[in-house]
Amino acid sequence: MSTTAPNSSDRMPIISAHELAEYGFCARAWWLKRVVGAPSANAAELERGAATHRAFGRQRLAARVLQWLGAALLIGGLILLIAYAL
Repeated sequence: MSTTAPNSSDRMPIISAHELAEYGFCARAWWLKRVVGAPSANAAELERGAATHRAFGRQRLAARVLQWLGAALLIGGLILLIAYAL
């Protein structure tokens, strides 16, 4: 049994979930992009979609931060109310 790590030429390629989804959607488009290296004919639409996804991610993060802030303010308010009542 060898104790050395396999070199990069011995490793299987890593296939991402995104790549599997691309293949499932259209195997021919996946082949053209990954094997042939043909550029996409709708690069502008793809970039617009990627920008939309980035914007949605920022909005989702902002909503999460505001949710935590609201919870913290609520807990702080309850603590002040209890302290005032005592």
